[in-house]
Amino acid sequence: MDITINGERRAVPTPQTVETLLESLGIDGRKVAVELNVEIVPRSAYGDTQLGNGDRVEIVHFIGGGADDMASLDPDPLEVAGVRYASRLVVGTGKYKDFEETARAIEASGAEIVTVAVRRVNLSDPASPMLVDYVDPKKYTYLPNTAGCYTAADAVRTLRLAREGGGWDLVKLEVLGDEKTLYPDMPGTIEAAESLVADGFKVMVYCTDDPIQAKRLEDIGCVAIMPLAAPIGSGLGIQNPVNIRLIVEQSKVPVLVDAGVGTASDATVAMELGCDGVLMNTAIAEAKDPIAMARAMKLAIESGRLAYLAGRMAKKRYADPSSPLAGLI
Repeated sequence: MDITINGERRAVPTPQTVETLLESLGIDGRKVAVELNVEIVPRSAYGDTQLGNGDRVEIVHFIGGGADDMASLDPDPLEVAGVRYASRLVVGTGKYKDFEETARAIEASGAEIVTVAVRRVNLSDPASPMLVDYVDPKKYTYLPNTAGCYTAADAVRTLRLAREGGGWDLVKLEVLGDEKTLYPDMPGTIEAAESLVADGFKVMVYCTDDPIQAKRLEDIGCVAIMPLAAPIGSGLGIQNPVNIRLIVEQSKVPVLVDAGVGTASDATVAMELGCDGVLMNTAIAEAKDPIAMARAMKLAIESGRLAYLAGRMAKKRYADPSSPLAGLI
């Protein structure tokens, strides 16, 4: 019989189940999620799910898309969907030269949450290394995202596959508007958020820096609001600090700046505005020394958070001497 696997037409013997198909392809069923005719196949049903002529099969996996001293200094650690994290830095896993560098950068950053993209398994080399071989999902919180999705339907479908593949219900939603700006399509984002929240997902959502839209997403039930600082991958830093601050002040859920951070000072600015955290990928992965930059970002997040908690001095129009004038010679 003929079936289509990850968009590729193949002839396979009959009878055939999902389990025997994966075995014939050399794919470890514990590391992937399977969709049959746009319906997710539970892993427990692989052996009982028969394939038929003309079926369409998608096989996907996750790719690169602990407490420290800061925990004792921060009286109010980051809490997302009821889980506390010592680190306020969330990092992506894409754009590194290899998985080994990815793992080293994540370790240097101190991050506990890492974003992962959902992509088709490479059928021509099913034994090739996977992200889970280098970045242990038992050590880090995997945050499946919908990078590359331009419709609400695609985003929802992707995250349902992600939940099947890894069992995670904490997810990062992004529905993009166009390929040039990668700005969020807010109507599509809201549609997808409503569907995912109703389906039991805990949604961290990438959005514009519009306080009105941010409030609507919070009201829908999203567990974290993630306004962009600047276009994805631009490294321009926070372009609209006023709106970011407004979103922080109105939100009862964590606010994390997402996208546009270029260097450590950008991360510090976000934290000094009162943000609960920062998500970044390109700023670390495309630095000349990603490992050193990851360490710099860790320190920048901690520094900005401490400065926010300390409360900055008031700005003044004129000079104010720091040394007392009494007793001047």
